[in-house]
Amino acid sequence: MIEQGHEGVAVELERLRRSVDVGFATTRGDLALLLQRADQTDKTLSEHEDRLDALERSRWPLPSLAALTSCAALAVAVWESAAR
Repeated sequence: MIEQGHEGVAVELERLRRSVDVGFATTRGDLALLLQRADQTDKTLSEHEDRLDALERSRWPLPSLAALTSCAALAVAVWESAAR
């Protein structure tokens, strides 16, 4: 009778061990998926930062654009006054 009790405990411990192993495997799989998604997000963010940097380098600064516009307006005014 005692040996049957020990066998029952051993079987239950084996079932519990199997359940814990399955839980750990599931958790490892979920963590691997999250790590892959984090890597993809980091890559996408890096690409967006590179594109933004390129756009910032290629844009005209507003003060330079204002100075260019005012010089063009001055040139037109001088040309019109000289034509009269």
